[in-house]
Amino acid sequence: MPANKKYLTSSPWQRWMKITAGFFGGYGVMITFFLMLACFFEKKNVIVTGAVTGYVLWALLLLFAFLSKSWWKPWIIYLALSLIFLLPYLLK
Repeated sequence: MPANKKYLTSSPWQRWMKITAGFFGGYGVMITFFLMLACFFEKKNVIVTGAVTGYVLWALLLLFAFLSKSWWKPWIIYLALSLIFLLPYLLK
């Protein structure tokens, strides 16, 4: 059963921005999240945990980018989260 056309993104620009937000923004949030955890916990344990759960987190963030109505909301959220997660590493 095909999807209803009124729920699909009509603009290729908006679709491209959602794809890049989910792919690159989600990856950036995932990396900076585990980088922040490495500041507080033992690095060896964070690397093992990040290797196992990082892809699940990245997939959820990728899904969130496609569920949003506009393309700029995931970009702003992902950039803000990346900066917040990066602060403990930079201040260390």
